[in-house]
Amino acid sequence: MSEHAHDNHTGPIQNPKQLWWTAVAAFVVPVALIMGLVAYVSRDAKPQAGVTNPELATAQRIQKVGTVELRDANRPLASGAEVYKAQCAACHDAGLVGAPKFGDKAAWAPRLGQGFEALVQSALKGKGAMGAQGGGAFRDLEIARAVAHMANAGGGNFPEPQPAEGAK
Repeated sequence: MSEHAHDNHTGPIQNPKQLWWTAVAAFVVPVALIMGLVAYVSRDAKPQAGVTNPELATAQRIQKVGTVELRDANRPLASGAEVYKAQCAACHDAGLVGAPKFGDKAAWAPRLGQGFEALVQSALKGKGAMGAQGGGAFRDLEIARAVAHMANAGGGNFPEPQPAEGAK
């Protein structure tokens, strides 16, 4: 075999020193590229797509899950009319989302047939589009008073609930 044929079949590495430098470069270059990409990606805070105010988005993500609110346990009970104005009028005055309008005897007639306790439970636990009213700004007894106020305006004849004797 000629010397010329042997040269054509060998690789670019001709001696051990070139082999050593090639092996080092094959390890160091990819590691340096990876480190450069990591530094580029992590160098600045990048907002989420569609977020115009990153500080507000961060504050919303780390907000407290629950809160504690202290109320005066000795405050006087609100009347049904007061609770209705504060809590119920927004939907029941306009009849929003199927809510029976205040004073509409035709809309209240089938509901009155269910009885007062069923109406109170529907108000406390929620029904249809109406969310649960229990556990909010008013005591359950005050919500019951508002139910009596609305039902009586719609043709019912329910007395306004009073606190139990031991609860006074």
